[in-house]
Amino acid sequence: MASRSTRLERLRGYLETPISIQSLVVVRIAFGLILAWDCWRYINYERIERYYVITEFTFPFVPFAQPLPEPWIHILWGGVGLLGFTVALGLFYRVSIVALTAIFAYFFLLDRAQYLNHNYMVILYGILLAFMPAHRAFSVDAWLFPRLRSAVIPRWPMTVLKTQTEIILIYAGIVKITDDWLRGEPLRLWLSDRGDDVFFGFLFQYDWAFIAASWGTVALHIIGAPLLLWKRTRLAIFLIYAFFHWSNSQLFSIGIFPWITLALTTIFFAPDWPERLWRRLTGKAAPDTPERVQAATDPRHAFRLSTIALVALGLWFAVQIYVPQRQLFFNNLVGWTGDGHRFSWRMRIYARVSEGTFKIVAPSGEEWNADPYKLMSRRQARNVLARPDIAYMFAQQLEEIWAEGGYGDVAVYADVQVSLNGRPMQQFTDPTVDLTAIDWDWATPTSWIYPNQLRAADDIVADWFPPLPLQKP
Repeated sequence: MASRSTRLERLRGYLETPISIQSLVVVRIAFGLILAWDCWRYINYERIERYYVITEFTFPFVPFAQPLPEPWIHILWGGVGLLGFTVALGLFYRVSIVALTAIFAYFFLLDRAQYLNHNYMVILYGILLAFMPAHRAFSVDAWLFPRLRSAVIPRWPMTVLKTQTEIILIYAGIVKITDDWLRGEPLRLWLSDRGDDVFFGFLFQYDWAFIAASWGTVALHIIGAPLLLWKRTRLAIFLIYAFFHWSNSQLFSIGIFPWITLALTTIFFAPDWPERLWRRLTGKAAPDTPERVQAATDPRHAFRLSTIALVALGLWFAVQIYVPQRQLFFNNLVGWTGDGHRFSWRMRIYARVSEGTFKIVAPSGEEWNADPYKLMSRRQARNVLARPDIAYMFAQQLEEIWAEGGYGDVAVYADVQVSLNGRPMQQFTDPTVDLTAIDWDWATPTSWIYPNQLRAADDIVADWFPPLPLQKP
């Protein structure tokens, strides 16, 4: 049996092996261009204004993350587009990718009510790319600084990107192994009247199609993702993923997620796949360059991965594996309560409809009602009425507003009803709990959320029972 040190050296040797830089270059270019496009989308649909300017409420992940005033917040967001282009071009790459990731993270931290899985994913890949030599070829940097040029890189950047992508894809399948999902809900609820949106929409009139799609999605992620690592099945699985992402883009409003995920999935092909594809399409080999000729013998390519870097990568992936599982430590159902929902790759898995108000009661007995849908954007309101931590933060903000108006020590009560995956509305919050009189503890289940009385969507399939009566909200 090989000793631990021997196994570590073998791993180090594998990660240090020189490979072509081409696949990493494709990821760099696609990552930058897609974020530049996302910048344009937000400006075109006035989302920065709606999300961070005209609203009086935000629910930051950290207290110091606050929206800049106009016009600076739009100028800063414009930096995402500009830096996306400079990353794609490989212009001052290190500075560009760090600045791009930092600005994107700032907007992400501004409001947990705007949380999207793909925004979290962008930050993760941005951090990883900041440590990778993705600018040593096909970049302005390589043209400006000839000593930087290289046709090869160590294997570790591609291995890291593959591992991160496998974690995301596999978890995206695992979290869908629930009773509701495997019965075809909420796909049936979402798609039953969308038959005209895609060429295969005629299937949406059959219940079996939703069940097949639900099971197929789970299989594609749990089984298909590992098959991307195997050369014989890689292309077939990639094409299935391409169809899957295209379908999602047509049927759901999910922004850049399908395209950035598909771009990242190209890393599973051979490191020099762009050259191979070029050869197949044109019948011509890529021209030899000085960098390609000297790549095999240049001592600059004797890559060395430090022990500190190996430990850092181990800790990174330990966190990536642990965080999506944290809801297992809560004695409740994450699909209903929302505890442990974020950062766990629960993408397009629930249909939640909520309604309700917050009641503010002054010590004098005066009462007011606050309807979130009348005070903020629709997305914010939906999350205030369905995510306990945001409801709690909203209550604290209402208390502050009333205190500024001369009413001291008011009580705030949330009276909220929620429909999960088409079920009838059910009381969600305990309307007798003063949310200003309790403390929030992210590490424990929310005590003032009523349990779901209608069998929630997060019961892992261990027994089978007839579908519950569902109604379309």
